[in-house]
Formats: sequence, C-alpha cells, structure tokens
Amino acid sequence: MQPLEISFRTGKAKYLQIVDTYRSAIQTGSLLPNTNLPSVRILSHFYNVNRHTVMTALQNLVAEGWLTAIQRSGYVVSKHLPIESSERYSKQVMLQPLEYDFATPVKEIGEIDLSIFSYIFAGGLPDLSAFPKQRFKQSLSMAARQFNAHDMHYSDSAGLPTLKHQILRYLGQARALSADDLLICNGSQEALYLVAKAFINQGDFVAIETLGYPPARQAFESCGAALVDIAQDEQGICVDDLETQLKLRKIKLLYLTPLHQYPTTVTLPIARRLEIYQLCYQYGVLIIEDDYDHEFHYQCRPLQPMAADDPAGIVIYISTFSKIMCAGARLGYLHATKPVLAHLKGLKKLINHKNDAFTQLAVAHWMETGEFERHLKRMTKSYKARWQAMNSTLNALKAQGLNLSFTKPDGGMAFWLNCHQDVVALKLRAREKGIYFQSEEEFYHPNSVRSLKPNDGEVSHIRLGFASQTVEQAEVGIYKIFSEQL
Repeated sequence: MQPLEISFRTGKAKYLQIVDTYRSAIQTGSLLPNTNLPSVRILSHFYNVNRHTVMTALQNLVAEGWLTAIQRSGYVVSKHLPIESSERYSKQVMLQPLEYDFATPVKEIGEIDLSIFSYIFAGGLPDLSAFPKQRFKQSLSMAARQFNAHDMHYSDSAGLPTLKHQILRYLGQARALSADDLLICNGSQEALYLVAKAFINQGDFVAIETLGYPPARQAFESCGAALVDIAQDEQGICVDDLETQLKLRKIKLLYLTPLHQYPTTVTLPIARRLEIYQLCYQYGVLIIEDDYDHEFHYQCRPLQPMAADDPAGIVIYISTFSKIMCAGARLGYLHATKPVLAHLKGLKKLINHKNDAFTQLAVAHWMETGEFERHLKRMTKSYKARWQAMNSTLNALKAQGLNLSFTKPDGGMAFWLNCHQDVVALKLRAREKGIYFQSEEEFYHPNSVRSLKPNDGEVSHIRLGFASQTVEQAEVGIYKIFSEQL
C-alpha cells in the first residue's frame, strides 16, 4: 500500500498526527485487517520526518491494538480491532450498565460549600484564622527532619507512641482520665465506624439521643443497627425512658454526647450520668461517649468524662482534634478496655493500617513544646468572649420584642435557640441572604424503629455556632436572620 496523505499542522507532535491518521483509516475501514504498512524507511522518507518519529507512531498504534508488529515482515493492520466502531466488521452487542448489589445501602451524604455564605453559624467550626500556622509549621518541619523508617512503615497501626504519650498525659491532666493506651483514628468518624463494625450485627438495637449527631447514626445504621430514640428534656437524656426501652428491647450500645449534648448543648448532670451507667451495666449495654469539644467550657470546670470513672469497663471514649485544630487534620482517638482496643486495632488495619505519620509526629511535637496548650488557652478565652457576645445579642433581640427562648450553655461552640416559629422557612430565607445555620429537623432520625421526631411544622429550634466568626460578624448575621420581624 501507499503511505496515507498527511497535511502536518503546527501545534501537535508529528508522531501523534501519524497515529491519528492511521487510526482513523482503520476505524473507517479504509485499511483492512492484514494490510501491510510500508516500511519505516519508506514512511519516514515520504513524510520527511525522522525514522524515530515514525517508529514512535507505529509503536503507539501497536500499543493501542490497531497494528501488529511481525518480525521480519514489518507492521500489519490487526485482525482483532480494539473497539466496536470499525465499520466493516460485525459489531459487538452494546453492554448495559451493571446493577450493583451492595451489601448495605448507604445514603449519599450531601455536603454544603460553606464558602458561598457570608455569615456562617455552623456549630462545630473553629476559628481557623486564629490557628497558629507558623508555630505548627515548625512542628511539621521538625517531623520531616526527625522521622525514621520505623515511623514510616506499617508498624504502630494504633498510633505512634510519641503522640499517644502526649495525648495520654494531656487526658490525665485536663480531663482526669487515667488511661494506659489509645487508638489513634482518622478523625472521630472513623472511631465511630470501627466501634459500629466491631459490635453491631444486622438488626441489633442501638439507643441514641432523640436529637443527635447524624454522621454517628449513619455509621451505626450502615453496619445494620436498628436505632432507638431515647427522650430528652432540658437536662439531657431521660433516664426513665432509657430504662423503659432497655426493658422492651435488647439494646447493645448507647451513644451519648454528655458534656455538650449535640445539638442542644445541654450538659448531662452527674446524677443522671450515674443512673445511666448503672442501667447500662445492669442490662449489658456499652456506652459510646463522644466528647467532641471538651476543652471549651466557660461557666465552670467541665465535668470529667464518664470514662474517667468506669469500673466495669463499659465506656468507649471518643474524642477529636477537629474542634481544636481543624476538621482537615483528621486526627481523633479512642480509649477503651484492652480487649476492645485490641479488636478495634485489628479492624483498623483492615481499613487503612495507620494514620498519617507526619501529622502524628507534628502534633506530638506541638504538644510537647507546650504550644498546644497555649493555643487552647487563647481559643478558650476568645470563644468565651464570643459566647458572652452571642448571649448579649440574643437578649437584646428579646428586649426588642422578638419571641426567643434559650438557655445559655455552660460551654461548647453553639447556642440552641427556640424561635417559636417555622424555622425551616426561616432557614431558607436566611440562606437567600447568605447566612448559614442548621435547624432542628436536621438532627432527628426519622428511620429509627422508635422515632420521636415531631410532625412537620412543629420544629422551632435553630443551632447558632459562635466560634468561627468575629463578634461583629455574628451580631450582623443574627440581626439579618430576624430582620423581617424587627
């Protein structure tokens, strides 16, 4: 055969133009199977290009399956073409998309781009502008200089000893939690999923607070749990209702956020904690204590975790650095009895072996130098000022005649505000003004086997986070929320 005509153009490599021309000729049937191509010497002379250019083009066509290289015979068009669109040959049957048979359905979790909002009242966002970036950069540099092969290999899947040592020391000093070991996780969400995977069989009952943290419920449900709402009042989870449900169902786990209940911000009193502990021990229920923002408590010293007084070993304690640093750091930890930790460590190896070693080393150095605790003191002072300011702003709105009810929380990063109106509509109007907050209906779980979600139109609370914005921003944003009612 004669070489195909090619009008070379600038802007694209000549070997690619040769590939395109011969591929197109084969696809359209201009070149038939077993057709011998001219030799490399002839083609290079015909196209006035280097032989290496022709060789590269032909080798690409061989790699794609359009040509076959035959020793001492040169290149021929392949018998079996790589796609179905070559016109002179029988077409393959069109393949239909496979229907996937997932073991457990998992709902797609929507994510909101908060950057599109001018006023952000998300309840768990720290103030990233105040994070000591330069100080932490020094810790990252130290981690890069001092790491060794052992740290970077698959060892220490439960967490690097240097970081665990610093966290254990901190827990003992700041939270009165005496522990001898931890499991470092990829955020508290991984910790929750590991616990769910370890303990939940299909259909097992897990008790949850009626209003609660949706990602935790999703983790339990994805592992087969049947969720059971437990009633709440102004002090938190109701002991009598928990006891009733324990008598009715074989509940396996109880998920709690006792220090700053999510989302209502209520601190569970000591007396109720003791009653809940005794009930769970009596009925053989493990308690998952999610202590997600322990550090930020302003009214008084925070109560020590339930895990700090756990003689029966029934509390699995979970915490995170997300509220101290940022969610992107993906650093959480879990404390439990030795048998539980050993089991969870085995599960973690199946998921991701270990957390990022550089981050662990950097945070360990950050804690060892004292910068971690200095940062905590600064942020606690800053958040306390914002907590006081939001309280004053909301009281000022009440004084102007706005029908609002709330209890000033002892700590945390948000207020739980009763607006005495349809807050779903209020939220939609606010988002049109560039204001983000969450409303009450988002924190119920309607698929619980015993759901206490009220009927539509009966939700009246919103959650206003105060940590991520300045006092001035928050005040302007709050007035914009209620501007139509003033």
